[in-house]
Amino acid sequence: MQQAHPTLLWFRRDLRLSDHPALLAALARGGPVIPVFIHDPLVEGLGAAPKWRLALSLDDLASRLEGTGSRLILRRGEALGVLRELVRETGAGAVFWSRAYDPDSVTRDKAVKAALTGDGLEAGSHAGHLLFEPWSVETGSGSFYKVYTPFWNAVRDRSVDAPAAAPESIPAPVSWPQSDALSDWRMGAAMNRGADICGPWQRVGEAAALGRLGGFVSGAIGDYRERRDLPGEDGTSSLSENLALGEISPRRCWYAGQRALHEGRAGAETWLKELVWREFAYHLLWHTPRIVDANWRSEWDAFPWNRDETRPEVIAWKQGRTGVPFVDAAMREMYVTGRMHNRARMIVASYLTKHLMSHWRIGQAWFESCLTDWDPASNAMGWQWSAGSGPDATPYFRVFNPETQAAKFDPESVYLDRWIAEGRREPAPEALSYFKAIPRSWGLSPGDPYPAPIVGLKEGRARALAAYEAAKA
Repeated sequence: MQQAHPTLLWFRRDLRLSDHPALLAALARGGPVIPVFIHDPLVEGLGAAPKWRLALSLDDLASRLEGTGSRLILRRGEALGVLRELVRETGAGAVFWSRAYDPDSVTRDKAVKAALTGDGLEAGSHAGHLLFEPWSVETGSGSFYKVYTPFWNAVRDRSVDAPAAAPESIPAPVSWPQSDALSDWRMGAAMNRGADICGPWQRVGEAAALGRLGGFVSGAIGDYRERRDLPGEDGTSSLSENLALGEISPRRCWYAGQRALHEGRAGAETWLKELVWREFAYHLLWHTPRIVDANWRSEWDAFPWNRDETRPEVIAWKQGRTGVPFVDAAMREMYVTGRMHNRARMIVASYLTKHLMSHWRIGQAWFESCLTDWDPASNAMGWQWSAGSGPDATPYFRVFNPETQAAKFDPESVYLDRWIAEGRREPAPEALSYFKAIPRSWGLSPGDPYPAPIVGLKEGRARALAAYEAAKA
């Protein structure tokens, strides 16, 4: 028998309808389901690019919900207050949502669950953002994993439930509560003119994500192991923006990768390892939440990083004007597309923290502002891994040389030519787009001379290694 009381389905980083455990649980209760998204302080605190990209995804989700006979209710305010108000308006008897794992979300969600339960409501979080809940993967001693390879070995053969299909219809209430207009939130305001440049590069929503996955597993996944490090080629899945907002589930990706593996596609296992690298980031985020704002290895607290982001060399790094082509190309790719090739991310992070001796928190915050595929766990772990302060079994101080990296992974300068305009007789359209995407206040144009290196690579490496040895001593 259908229950009379509706269920509020609180959407967050799970902006899809297929393989959505919280949605399925809401449907299983019977009665109407009222989807809602809350523009709370955590959403307000997002950087310019991820907030703008989130708005695009919300618009797509609203359209998909309408196709099922439902709609997305938008409200702004503190999450608990908004949910309580909606309960009063709709007579809802339950509130469900997908689990989050970053410290701020965990604090918010625990308070919401306790309060709603105290109000006599059924309130519950559900899995869906990860393959494996962080607390479900343990070492033999019952602790958590601190090194990736043993983590991979622990989960590689684990059973993963098959992804569920999207419901064809979602029962609607007799009357809908009022909703804000998405445009009134102006979530893309901070992007300014960059939105017009960055927009065409986005593949927004569940349908686009599923299409992207299908194209990848039928094509590039075969050579993924060899091509994933070549920034000048289209050798990756590019699903990071979709996974970050939950437009596609990791289970859907896992099953597609496993199918490709069983079909003998050589690069499939390497791609599955990358999915598990994302899991490892969340594993560490859950067990050591300090990874988001403090050195994961406390012995790095005394390392003499520069913390002043107004210094000229840091500004040059942000602008993609360091005089090191690989670094500059990567930063410019980010401003135009909202993303950056993973090999390039390692190079620019190493360069900032090693050659420029600047704190990883500066880079972490800048990426949080500029990446449309920003993810709290992957961004934090990636920066700490590159800086040396994070989880890394490598027993030496890694300093990437951008020139040798370019020679190895971009030997024909395809990537560099695509993103750097200065000094080129006929700059690539993408390279020129950089000057249209960046703030006018930077005062840069394609006719500017390309800058000389702000620090010699050999000099910067030697300085970083000397500082490392001094800090150890």
